[in-house]
Amino acid sequence: MNSIIALNTIRFIILLLVQVLVLNHINFLGYINPYVYLLFILLFPIINNRMLFLFLSFLLGFFVDIFSDTGGIHAAASVTIAFLRPAALKFSFGAAYEHQSVKFNAIDAGQRLTYMTILITIHHLILFLLEIFNLSKVILILKNTLFSCIFTLLLCVLVTILFGRTSK
Repeated sequence: MNSIIALNTIRFIILLLVQVLVLNHINFLGYINPYVYLLFILLFPIINNRMLFLFLSFLLGFFVDIFSDTGGIHAAASVTIAFLRPAALKFSFGAAYEHQSVKFNAIDAGQRLTYMTILITIHHLILFLLEIFNLSKVILILKNTLFSCIFTLLLCVLVTILFGRTSK
């Protein structure tokens, strides 16, 4: 149990530091930004204290907001996907989630990609809706969401492949 807490604490700190020190300074083509800090929310243990998970998701988004000077949009988007995570898990993994037997390293890559795509897309849509906050610019919101989502998804998959533990 202590190793799980230590792993998630280290993951929280490293993803936060990578996001605010490196990735926040990437602005590819003027509007594409990767948000790899979402991996903390995506990979958090399934059997957990829901209130603690929502609080940690808020805290992660809040720290990204503080360092990015974005006024709470990351915190709002992070808490939203943390709240919707059980529905995404049930949709992506079905019976394995129902029986609490989901192990991210042992799950089919297609199911993992579906799960990550759902939550990253919701996060980015909420993030850019709150950032732009003008429905007359819906095309801009959708463009930012699509391209940042693709970039973030590619980086998240790459990070999970490179740093994920192999199941034996």
